[in-house]
Amino acid sequence: MTYIVTGAAGFIGSNIVKALNQRGITDIVAVDNLTKADKFLNLVDCEVAEYVDKKDFLDVVEVGELGGDIDGVLHQGACSDTMETDGRYMMDNNYRYSLSLLEWCQEEAVPFIYASSASVYGGGNVFREERRHESPLNVYGYSKFLFDQAVRARLDEASAQIAGFRYFNVYGPRENHKARMASVAYHFFNQYRASRKIMLFEGTEGYAHGEQRRDFVSVEDVVKVNLHFLDHPDLSGIFNLGTGRSQTFNDVAVAALNACRALDGKEALSLDEIKSQRLIEYIPFPDALKGKYQSFTEADVTKLRAAGYVEPFLTVEQGVASYIPWLAGQR
Repeated sequence: MTYIVTGAAGFIGSNIVKALNQRGITDIVAVDNLTKADKFLNLVDCEVAEYVDKKDFLDVVEVGELGGDIDGVLHQGACSDTMETDGRYMMDNNYRYSLSLLEWCQEEAVPFIYASSASVYGGGNVFREERRHESPLNVYGYSKFLFDQAVRARLDEASAQIAGFRYFNVYGPRENHKARMASVAYHFFNQYRASRKIMLFEGTEGYAHGEQRRDFVSVEDVVKVNLHFLDHPDLSGIFNLGTGRSQTFNDVAVAALNACRALDGKEALSLDEIKSQRLIEYIPFPDALKGKYQSFTEADVTKLRAAGYVEPFLTVEQGVASYIPWLAGQR
């Protein structure tokens, strides 16, 4: 079995490659852009058959040189920087590239599983896979939204599976290279290890300090959903991929801090105890994020459940408690 994974050296892509390896699958074409070379570390413990630069790969696809023995494409590659202001680059990278790959998959009847984003919902408070709830706040969200629209236009006459997942706030192993775009769990771990303190935003849009809420989903669960659809090529559509349960940034901070304390042999603390010991500092909300920030997200997973995915999702407390020891082991 041969699979193509784009963004293979990235966060979610490398976790998918590792999961395929755990199934005994090593005939994997890894596609990525290693301009930021440190991403190669995500593939050091993985087995792949071939590595192709993302630009070269698209050339191969467009001239028809790719063989017809591909069992599936897991398209995770994208520019995921929500603060990127170069709209031309964003649309070329996230929309045009994806469209070329989708069209090739349809011509060859190859299953196509891809990464969308919860950013398509913008500042709304209904997170259901319907056009009326979609209004992205930045060009990253728009690039994902527009590609989802292209997918919708093709679903009824698709020659093979097309399944897109609107990832909510994903955290977990192999995101070290993402720097400022890494998850808050990652940043909280590093902050606490460096200064024995965690920094959160002050309240905004009616939320108290640290009480903004997001749907935080472990990359472990994200991979499981991708593989579920890989195993069921009859399933197509666009699906939310979150836990269906929002939790506060304070929840993540408490989970991260207590996981760090557990590594040091110390007892867990409540949020009130953490505040009283001044282990959390609330900092002013950045002007650059005003009007571009989702203060609340919560996936409506009705459609995902209806597609037959019944596994429970990890809570923040469970997922972060597992993630922090992995991070500590990387030091």
